[in-house]
Amino acid sequence: MTSTPEYRSLGNSGLVVSSVGLGCNNLGRVGTPTETQEGTDAVIKTAVDSGITLFDVADVYGKEPGTSERMFGRALSGLGSAADDVVVVSKFGMDMQGTNGADHGARGARRYINRALDASLERLGRDHIDLYFYHTPDGITPPEETLAALDDVVRAGKVRYIGTSNHTGWQIADADHLARGVNGTRYVAAENHYNLLDRRAELEVLPAAERFGIGVLPYFPLANGLLTGKYRNGKAPDGSRLSHSKPGLLESTNWEQIERFIAFADERDLSPLEVAFSWLASRPQVSSVIAGATSPEQVRTNAASASWVPSDQDLAKLDEIFPAPDKIALF
Repeated sequence: MTSTPEYRSLGNSGLVVSSVGLGCNNLGRVGTPTETQEGTDAVIKTAVDSGITLFDVADVYGKEPGTSERMFGRALSGLGSAADDVVVVSKFGMDMQGTNGADHGARGARRYINRALDASLERLGRDHIDLYFYHTPDGITPPEETLAALDDVVRAGKVRYIGTSNHTGWQIADADHLARGVNGTRYVAAENHYNLLDRRAELEVLPAAERFGIGVLPYFPLANGLLTGKYRNGKAPDGSRLSHSKPGLLESTNWEQIERFIAFADERDLSPLEVAFSWLASRPQVSSVIAGATSPEQVRTNAASASWVPSDQDLAKLDEIFPAPDKIALF
């Protein structure tokens, strides 16, 4: 295995990113080494040194809204010229608990986007965001208004590219149609829940991404840790987050399936993590696998874990263990 990730174009755009990205939702999270600035600095520096260029944060992450962005911005400021080479992702659209003023749930509105973006830029200590995501549709604002507002901030130089998060395939298709109709800025990336245990993104999101030239960034690649090999036969390691945060998941997991997966990895002299990451990296339209980390050791492991190239036989075997969802015709 190589020690650094490869680099790929994000969809059909000119933005090039590392095949493994760092999810920054742990920055400032209580009870982790990255709760402190020192711990955050160590993780960010190690990621850069390991060849990771994509850093995925959001305004809502951290023990309080804005915490992760602020800590990430401070960590970048300590990297000197190396910070110029990173691709900074941030997001708007989740409930910021009044941090950006009263929004009445309309967090895709022009008024709200301008407020949220300026606040994120201030926390990050930057004059632009490389990739700005609409974190989740608000169900209120017409998509035409959201796209027009995002087009404005791109033209103003505050944002380089835009993307969707937690959007369905039809919402991605609708947004592309609307943007093309006015020669506006189009989404170039889609960040969605996707892993071997949950392949529902293959039903709509991946086909839509392929049709419209969008790069997919899967999050939760290890299915809350179930694909790490640490959880076996319904038992969680002492002190594991899953055991107290999502105990129902341990009860509903197919442990025979997990054991078959671990055996698959062992037979190929790979870790379960390497299989999970590399499988995602091999999927059409996947540009980068978003993986969280709270220690430099985890960062180094993640950075090197998407370099296995599965054969057709390997993919078929994984399909047996984790069957693909029933396909539907979208186009």
